[in-house]
Amino acid sequence: MPIRILPATLIDQIAAGEVIERPASVVKELVENALDAGASRIEIDVERAGLELIRVRDDGCGLAEAELPLALERHATSKIASLEDLEAIATLGFRGEALPSIGSVARVRVVSRTADAARGAELVVEGGQRGTVRPAAHPQGTSVEVRDLFYNVPARRRFVRSEPTEFGHILRLVERLALAAPAAAFRLRHRGRVALDVDAAQDLSGQEQRIDRILGPELRADAIRIDEQLGPMRLRGWLGAPTGARAQPDQQYWFVNGRAVRDRLLGNAARLGYRDVLYHGRHPCYVLYLDIDARQIDVNAHPTKLELRFRDSRAVHDAVFHALERALAATRPASSVAPPPPPPPAQPLPADYRPAQSGFELYSVPSRTTQFALARALGEPAAVTAALPLGVPIAQLHGLYILAQDSEGLILVDTHAAHERVLYEQLKTQYDAAAPASQLLLEPLKLRAAEHEIDALLAELPQFERLGFQLQRRGEQQLDVTRVPAVLEGTDVVAVLRQLALELATGEGVHHLDGAAQRVLANVACRAAVRGQRTLSLAEMDALLRQMERTDRASQCNHGRPTWMRLSLSDIDQLFLRGR
Repeated sequence: MPIRILPATLIDQIAAGEVIERPASVVKELVENALDAGASRIEIDVERAGLELIRVRDDGCGLAEAELPLALERHATSKIASLEDLEAIATLGFRGEALPSIGSVARVRVVSRTADAARGAELVVEGGQRGTVRPAAHPQGTSVEVRDLFYNVPARRRFVRSEPTEFGHILRLVERLALAAPAAAFRLRHRGRVALDVDAAQDLSGQEQRIDRILGPELRADAIRIDEQLGPMRLRGWLGAPTGARAQPDQQYWFVNGRAVRDRLLGNAARLGYRDVLYHGRHPCYVLYLDIDARQIDVNAHPTKLELRFRDSRAVHDAVFHALERALAATRPASSVAPPPPPPPAQPLPADYRPAQSGFELYSVPSRTTQFALARALGEPAAVTAALPLGVPIAQLHGLYILAQDSEGLILVDTHAAHERVLYEQLKTQYDAAAPASQLLLEPLKLRAAEHEIDALLAELPQFERLGFQLQRRGEQQLDVTRVPAVLEGTDVVAVLRQLALELATGEGVHHLDGAAQRVLANVACRAAVRGQRTLSLAEMDALLRQMERTDRASQCNHGRPTWMRLSLSDIDQLFLRGR
C-alpha cells in the first residue's frame, strides 16, 4: 500500500480513539469546557447511559457566532496561543481536540450565545461533516447535544458496557468534577430522573455539605481538616480517619489546580503519610486539593489529561508526605469535654521499681499523689475526669483490656496495642535524635535465610547500623549478627531480622522515606509491648493512659488497629433498655 495522507474524517476518528473512550469521556470534555467558560451552573442530561443522548448546558461566557465553526475544527482553541502558554496551563482544556473528536463519532448540535449578542447561533455536525451556522434562541451560555454516539464506528460501540455500568462511570465522573469545582452547581439527570443535584458552594461549610452529599457524611465525620502552606504550594482538604479505611481505594480524590487527577506520586505520598496508622491491606479515604504554580506542572502528558508531571517531583512528594504525616500525628485521644492538661512533671520511681525484661522502661509509675487522685476519681468521676481524654482506670479485663471511666461513660483500651504505639513513637524519637546504645555480642547470632532475603537486608545496611546493628555476611544464605541495639535485650533478634528480610524481599520496593529503620522500630515495639494475661496495677494503667494522651497517633497501633473506644452512658442505657 503506498504512503498517503489520511482523510480529515479518519484523522478525527483516530484522535477520538484517544479522547473518547466511552460516554463518560464525552461528559468529561463537555463539562470541562463549561467550567473553562466560567459557568456557575451546569446541567447534564443523559439517555441510555449516553449512547442515545448527552446534553450539557451551562451559563458560561458562550461562543460568538463567528467563532462557532472554529470550535469544531481540530487544534482550534482560545486557551493557549504560544509555547509560554503551554508551559503554564491554567485551564482544564487546551488541546482543541474534544469537540471535533466527538463530532467525528456522533451527531452533535452546538447552540451558544454571548452576553453582548442579540441572539444565539447553532451549528450541527454529523459524523465529522459540519453544517452551516444558523440563528437560534438561547440564553447566555452554551448547550451541546451529542446523539447516537459511535453510530458510525460500530467496532467501538461493541466495546461499550451495559447501561448501568456506563452510567455508573458517568455518575462517578460528575461527582469527581463537582468535588473539583465547588463554586459551580451541578445537576445530572438520567432518563429524566435526577441522579445528582448540588448547589454552588459559597464557603467552606457549603463545600463540606457537598462532600457529605456526594461521599456520605461518614468520611468527614471523623476526618482531619488540613490547610497548610508548603512553601510555594498550598495543600488543603480532608483526611479520613484511619479507622474509616476501606477495602478498595474508591474514595481517594486528588485535585491539582482544580483538575481531578490520578497521580501515582501524590497517591504514594498519601500512602506513606498513612503508613503508621493504617491497617494492612486497607486504603485510606481523603479529598485533597493541591494548589501549585502552573509552571511547575505539565498537564500535557496524555490526551485525557488525567495524568500530569511535576517539574520537581521529589520536592512535591516529600512536602505532601510530611504535611499529611504531621496532620495524622494528631490522631490521639481527645476529650469532647475539655482539652487535655499539659504533661505533668516526671515523678521519681519507687525504690522497688524494676524495668521490664525488654531492657527499657515501659512507662513511669505515678506518685502517691496521683494514686490518691485515682482513688478520688472513682468516687467523683465527673469532677475529676473532665479534663482527662481517657478518663481514669477502674479495672482490667482478662489481662487484655483496660476499663476506664470518664464523665461521659466507659472507655476500653487495648493494652498491647496502646503500649505498642507508645513504644514505637518513643523509639522513633530516640532514633531521630541519635543512634541508640548497642551491645557487642560474645557469640554472634546466626541468621539463615534465602540469598535474595539476605541481599534485601544488606541493601539497607546503613539504616541497620544507625539502629545499632552490626551485620556480617557468612556465605550466600547466612548472616552473622555481632552487635544489637540495647533496647532489644530479651527480644528474639533473629526472628525480628528474619521477618524484616522477608518483608523487604517481597515488597514492592522501599521508598527513600519508608526504609528498613521504620520497619525495625515497629517490629521491636510490637514484640516488646505488654503482652496479654499480664496483670497491671491501677497506677500502671493510669500511666499508660496518660502517655497515650501525649503520644502522636495514639488512637491506632502500629498496624492501624484502634487502640481504644468509648461507650457513652446513653449507649450503655440502650443495652439495658433503660428509659423504655
